[in-house]
Amino acid sequence: MSTLQQAYIVAAIRSPIGKAPRGALSHYRPDDLLARVIRGALGQAPNLDPGAIEDAIVGCAMPEGPQGLNVGRIGVLLSGLPSSVAGVTVNRFCASGLTAIAMAADRIRVGEADVLIAAGTESMSMVPTMGPNTSFSPDIFARDENLGIAYGMGLTAEQVATRWNVSRQEQDAFALQSHQRALAAQKAGEFADEILPLDVVTRVPDLGTEQVIESHRRLDLDEGVRADTSLEALARLRPVFAAKGSVTAGNSSQISDGAGALLVVSERALKTHNLTPLARFVSFAVRGVPPEIMGIGPKFAIPHALKLAGLKQDQLGWIELNEAFAAQSLAVIRDLDLDPAVVNPMGGAIALGHPLGATGAIRAATVVHALRRRKLDYGMLTMCVGTGMGAAGVFERV
Repeated sequence: MSTLQQAYIVAAIRSPIGKAPRGALSHYRPDDLLARVIRGALGQAPNLDPGAIEDAIVGCAMPEGPQGLNVGRIGVLLSGLPSSVAGVTVNRFCASGLTAIAMAADRIRVGEADVLIAAGTESMSMVPTMGPNTSFSPDIFARDENLGIAYGMGLTAEQVATRWNVSRQEQDAFALQSHQRALAAQKAGEFADEILPLDVVTRVPDLGTEQVIESHRRLDLDEGVRADTSLEALARLRPVFAAKGSVTAGNSSQISDGAGALLVVSERALKTHNLTPLARFVSFAVRGVPPEIMGIGPKFAIPHALKLAGLKQDQLGWIELNEAFAAQSLAVIRDLDLDPAVVNPMGGAIALGHPLGATGAIRAATVVHALRRRKLDYGMLTMCVGTGMGAAGVFERV
């Protein structure tokens, strides 16, 4: 039996995150967006022969419509990689991108592969949440214990806010902090290493001249960050999921478009292709929770991922806790006594956006580059997952 290999990340890049449904990337097909970030990842590893890549594992939460038909394989072909590079699409809702990284790392560890792409893509402009043809099993509605499966995500956040006593004021303050941290990071240029700037083309008909006016803009920052928000502005927003609730559009993640890609390789590949490792993927854990309180999932995934890594919580210098909702983020932070200073230091999904299945790959790029930029040893990416799960992955700076 062969010795397990380590899995290293040698490239990590993402697109800017566009606001859905009418943002800069709303007409950018998710397969094309995936192809762009794949090419961007290859650009970070210029010594690598693209023919050495064996497979691409791509996360997508709603793999239908323009991101259906095995978008992972299609993105590979559109990127110009050799046809020998395979592709597969995986779905664990919000943790799809992180699951893709974990699956790539596992194949490398057991010696089945040496060079893999792990990625995620999602256009919530083109494929709205739950997709166009949702069909629930009748058993969900026939048995009370299954009803939580059909809860909208906002209702699960309301459940968490109520059970964990997270007030509206606390949620709004957390949301404001997300925007403030993201804005500060943008001004300081802290996203530059991870973002692949995109040329966005807009075509608008001029009825007077009967011509199409084409304009170009360079998108190199996430669109959702608001410099003009305040506690007063957030407080004026009405609850959107429960009449007397506390979850609003302002303290929830933004619907978004985006993609991210990483190159995951073995130690053998590092030497063969003269590659420089950025980080080691250390461990991954996923745990289930009742669907109606899905937001609390990271509370159970985080300790297990740390145990597998042989680490203590205070050894984490950076934690990307995906801000699906302020209510669930605060509940997880409190129950695990996470250090708020190391949780989302550059803001989270409330400000930056949450393109569902792409978020794991996008935020993994954030962790990898933040660890190197700030010379931190260990970082974690964690998120809650629809239908009641939590996922967490640990990264080590190399």
